[in-house]
Amino acid sequence: MSTLSRLKKKWQADAGFREAYDKLKPEFSIARQLIAARTRAGLSQAEVAQRMGTTQSAVARMESGQRLPAMTTLYRYAHSIGRKLDVRLIDAR
Repeated sequence: MSTLSRLKKKWQADAGFREAYDKLKPEFSIARQLIAARTRAGLSQAEVAQRMGTTQSAVARMESGQRLPAMTTLYRYAHSIGRKLDVRLIDAR
């Protein structure tokens, strides 16, 4: 088991950590989707940034999952990788 895996397992035992981690699930989910779509498109962060008219570091921040990007930014990102953005509200159950 890697050091990161051991640390995550240790942190998951802490209720405060789990609560904070769970609150960030939507952001992490969007980040994973952005990275997966960019990878499927065969593009680097720098290439996406150039197509969006922004910087590689801005794309990296967007893909970090630390903060939700604005809808207009998500539309630009999707367009830059040849995709369409589809936002859905799903049943919470």
